[in-house]
Amino acid sequence: MQTMLSVRQYTLAQVNPELAPRLETETEFLPQTVPGYSAREVFEDLRKNPEYAEFFYKEATLNPTNLRDRADKFETQLVERFQNNPTLKELSGYRAAPAGNLFYIARPIAIAKQTCLRCHSTPEAAPKSQLTTYGSTNGFGWKLHQIVGAQIISVPASDVVDNTRKDFLVLMGIVSSALAVVMLVINFLLTQTVIRPLNQIAKVANDVSMGNMDADFEQTSSDEIGKIAIAFNRMKTSLVMAMNLLAK
Repeated sequence: MQTMLSVRQYTLAQVNPELAPRLETETEFLPQTVPGYSAREVFEDLRKNPEYAEFFYKEATLNPTNLRDRADKFETQLVERFQNNPTLKELSGYRAAPAGNLFYIARPIAIAKQTCLRCHSTPEAAPKSQLTTYGSTNGFGWKLHQIVGAQIISVPASDVVDNTRKDFLVLMGIVSSALAVVMLVINFLLTQTVIRPLNQIAKVANDVSMGNMDADFEQTSSDEIGKIAIAFNRMKTSLVMAMNLLAK
């Protein structure tokens, strides 16, 4: 859409000034002077590429000079929404088409410059070649700053869905990888700080229960595991003292 806006601006700034004087002398209107015509033709050339054959661009207008730009029922609703809410800058969604659902993005087209009204204010002000080609019925009565149409680009919905699915799979892959790394780190930390010390305490407790009073519960930390080791050492000491008393 931004590219089409650039085509329109190029036509308005460089092509139109060169061809505009010929509009009064030519027998046929020169549509190349119209920014919307240039954008549509450039996009139609792009659609010759099979990769973009199902892409569509249209400057749908309620009262166009060129009837190929006339808005259909669906496009008319979009234009009217823009007209009823001038602060609305963009609409998007899905629409049905014979070849399948399409995802569209639409933006309002407003008359931003007084020079645009030369061909759209009244038939009397329009170039004679325009009246010869398109007649004096369509494309008149426009006003400055009026929203007259919508710039609409449509692409196959399957492309949007496929891209969304790919993005989702990539995101899930990243999340899954991150979770796997976190689980590995947590497992390593649990092994080093909980499981290994507890296994050592269990081994020493088993040795003590078998009569090996030289076995010692090593205190390697000051956390809960370390407190358990201190408690077991105190219990072992009490057990040794009790056994000594019994031996006497």
